[in-house]
Amino acid sequence: MASATSILEMLSLTPPGWGGVLVAGAFSTVLISLGAYFLGMALGLFGALGKLSGLRWLEQLLQVYTTAVRAVPELILIVALYYAGTDGLNHILAWLGLGPVEVNGLVAAVAVLGFVQGAYMTEVLRGAILAIPVGLIEAAKAFGMRPPLRYRRVVLPALIPNALPGFANLWMSVIKDSALIAVVGYQELALAARVAASNTKQYMVFFLAAAALYLIITLVSNLVFSALEVYFRRGQRTPA
Repeated sequence: MASATSILEMLSLTPPGWGGVLVAGAFSTVLISLGAYFLGMALGLFGALGKLSGLRWLEQLLQVYTTAVRAVPELILIVALYYAGTDGLNHILAWLGLGPVEVNGLVAAVAVLGFVQGAYMTEVLRGAILAIPVGLIEAAKAFGMRPPLRYRRVVLPALIPNALPGFANLWMSVIKDSALIAVVGYQELALAARVAASNTKQYMVFFLAAAALYLIITLVSNLVFSALEVYFRRGQRTPA
């Protein structure tokens, strides 16, 4: 068993310690998660509005998207979308007479996780919109508000408090799902811990260190979402 001194040396931020590698992996995890989260939010907003649009063909298309993504395990989706997406892009480029491209690992990770997040965001936002009292929408229409103004001044302020718990859960989910990106070779926190452990044979040390970094990210995220909930629910009556 490694001594406390040797463990501190292994976790040092400078070589030969591996702490710097773990911190860089944690930064990559947060970067991937942020990109995927906001891409998923954009897709989810489009999906929610599409499902509530009244257009039958669009509703059915989005229903297939959300059902398929939520039914298939994320690991299979990530591998399939990464390799199939890269292969499909290169086929299109070949058809256009252009050479193949190497898809950047960070871009691919954000795109794939964002696509998965979009399905869950669609349902969170759809439920949040349906929870808005109909009277608010009708009052906005009665005042002559056009749809863009109505969404900005009425729907969004009423939507965000309803959606925040779902947003927080999906943020925690994408943080954990980012570890699956290691299967396509991009180094984030989980892969950094695995590389450090395989080089030092101290698996317990580095996996516990990675777990501690994930916990720190989660605790900071909880503080941020708690502050956001207090801000967006200001003026609302809270249960006793």
